[in-house]
Amino acid sequence: MSASTRLGALVGIVGFLAAVEFTSGIIQGYYTPMLTDIARHLGVHDADVNWLEGSQLMLSALAVPAFAKLGDMVGHRRMLLVSTAITAVASLALPFADSFALFLVAWALQGAYVVWLPLEIALIWSRARASGAPAALTARAAGLLVAALEAGAITGALLGGALVDALPLRVVLLVPAIAVVACFFVILFGVAESPHQAGGRLDTTGLMLVSFALIAFTGGLSLLRVHGPADPLAWAVTIAGVVSLVPFVLWELRQKDPLIDVRMFRAPTLWPVFLTAGLFGVSVLGAQAPLSTYARTDPSVYGYGLGTAGFTTSLLIGFYLVAMIAGALSYARISRALSPRIGLMLAACCVGAGYLLFLPMHDTYLQVSINMAIAGIGSGALVAALPAAAAAAAPPTQTGVATGLTNSVKTVGGAIASCVFGIALLNGSASAAGATAGSFAGYVTVWIVCGGTALVAAAALLLVPRGAFEDRQPAM
Repeated sequence: MSASTRLGALVGIVGFLAAVEFTSGIIQGYYTPMLTDIARHLGVHDADVNWLEGSQLMLSALAVPAFAKLGDMVGHRRMLLVSTAITAVASLALPFADSFALFLVAWALQGAYVVWLPLEIALIWSRARASGAPAALTARAAGLLVAALEAGAITGALLGGALVDALPLRVVLLVPAIAVVACFFVILFGVAESPHQAGGRLDTTGLMLVSFALIAFTGGLSLLRVHGPADPLAWAVTIAGVVSLVPFVLWELRQKDPLIDVRMFRAPTLWPVFLTAGLFGVSVLGAQAPLSTYARTDPSVYGYGLGTAGFTTSLLIGFYLVAMIAGALSYARISRALSPRIGLMLAACCVGAGYLLFLPMHDTYLQVSINMAIAGIGSGALVAALPAAAAAAAPPTQTGVATGLTNSVKTVGGAIASCVFGIALLNGSASAAGATAGSFAGYVTVWIVCGGTALVAAAALLLVPRGAFEDRQPAM
């Protein structure tokens, strides 16, 4: 097969995978406008909706390490199909779940879509290796996939908000299910398998150890967020999760074919990427709810906030998502003109600048929009760049694991930030009867932490060896 033919086949696969990521975006954006309607339909309090987020976080902790490793072993397309089938079945169950318990189980299983992007990046890298320029092609493809993801999120939010007011909830909940079923057949008929499979056996002991550690850690953080930092049980569960990583690491170091090659965390090209992913999770996953609630806070009552209505707030989030699309699409061009390492650093600096600008600029809708646009450009670039960089730096048999780790570590960073920000916003909040707004000091804490962690990530990337994540030039 000629180089041009292989490149054409790769471009075709990226197109189909973009459709998959568009569907992933629909799932992520579609349900947000109707969470209150779902709570009323199931007869639960609005606060119980938080369990939906927590359940998918737990599923992510279990699914990503297993699916990433199995993708390297038996084929990334095969595991992409399996995860899509699970997501489709769960999505189809949601409209017919009449109890909160059943809805919660289906919602958690629907979270299998979190493995799609890491598997897709690993699949693209595997097929691009024969082109002679896998790093550049993977970075460009990752930008397109993330752009499709964010476009799907915008479409999903707008579509969900429009339909929930016009149709019965059961019918509305069927829409993403139909999209996921169509997505399964797109993969089945449009995506070819990765040409390289490592084979081997799944390290089930390692999987159980890391799953227990991650579930305990994220579960403990959820308890801290709900019950506050004075709860000894929450601290005990959180610490147990951290301590449980020790036997996991010791076990993995003794395995010939580990679930996760923990030595990657010592590699000079990979540990800054994983650290950046965790620090980036603080803002991209932990700060979105505080930004939304700050926009909704009435300044005439509390002295801060924007006092925006629901639709105006959704436009603000829309600006952020559009900026993420721009950042995702521009990363490959910037990394080609400068270097992938410099591109990652610039993206992290954009995120840091965007959030630190909130300190002097937070009083008007225009100021907040500018801040979020700057942070969004950097965020979009990082969402695309981190798995692509991990794929470029990982051992050939650990590509899926490395890309999956960027997702897992990002999730852990987001979970920690969500806990810390929740406590910060409650501390010193308005004391007036019936007041529900977070404290201004808490919002300042959010902005400082998000900006500071992004700049720390940029500093860590300075330690990446020059020429990392780049295609090797053939010898003359």
